[in-house]
Amino acid sequence: MKNLFASIPDALDDELFEELVRGENVRVERIVSRGHRSPASGWYDQPWHEWVLLLEGEAILAFEEGDEVVLEAGDHLAIPAHRKHRVEWTTPERTTLWLAVHYRA
Repeated sequence: MKNLFASIPDALDDELFEELVRGENVRVERIVSRGHRSPASGWYDQPWHEWVLLLEGEAILAFEEGDEVVLEAGDHLAIPAHRKHRVEWTTPERTTLWLAVHYRA
């Protein structure tokens, strides 16, 4: 047994992506951010759908068409495959902890 809130490094140069489980049509990962954001040079354009749950912290997701979504602990969001998005902001002074489920339709 493992705990999603355990083993979070004190210092993070980059966002931490950890795959928790993988199947033929699903992948679940824990993402740890602390003031991180996506590179300004591009967008995530994923072939699978993604459902994200913010377990701790705060974040802002931006979408290519101009929408922005503010997420706080407990908020979740489904992102359809190929909807271009990026992380605009995460809380810099504390950990932002995500649970991301990638799945095929």
